[in-house]
Amino acid sequence: MSAGKRSAGLLLFRVTGTESERDVEVLIGHMGGPFWAGREAAAWSVPKGEYGPDEESAAAARREFEEELGVPVPDGVWLPLGEARQRSGKTVTVWAVEAELDVASVVPGTFTMEWPRGSGVQQDFPEMDRFAWCTPEQAAERLIAGQRVFVQRLRAQVRGEAASPEA
Repeated sequence: MSAGKRSAGLLLFRVTGTESERDVEVLIGHMGGPFWAGREAAAWSVPKGEYGPDEESAAAARREFEEELGVPVPDGVWLPLGEARQRSGKTVTVWAVEAELDVASVVPGTFTMEWPRGSGVQQDFPEMDRFAWCTPEQAAERLIAGQRVFVQRLRAQVRGEAASPEA
């Protein structure tokens, strides 16, 4: 088994459309901190985070959701969306939960880093600085490339379709 880094996340969704034309909207977050400021394309993420060998991936997904959004995970059935390997080599596991969440209720968690680099000054930044409900097309533009597959898989499940081979 690979000793590579692992992350787990939770993708909230809501069903849109009609019974015959079902689709989804997903809740994603813009990555916080100075490296992502001013970027939109490929600068958003599923709420997720790393976990170690002593933590279950589902527990990590719950913990990270609550840390990054500052609200409890909504009740609902967890739909497994599987794993995907990111360009960095990290393996990400994601679940989806159908739920409503008012983005105005979110209180993002923070992290501390030296900024500007080399200044010796420590500053706090939100892990995710804003959240939005997006159509799959909007999510495809905003999400980092390695996470787009989770929206494709979710959409296929909601529509009762088979996911494409690359998904």
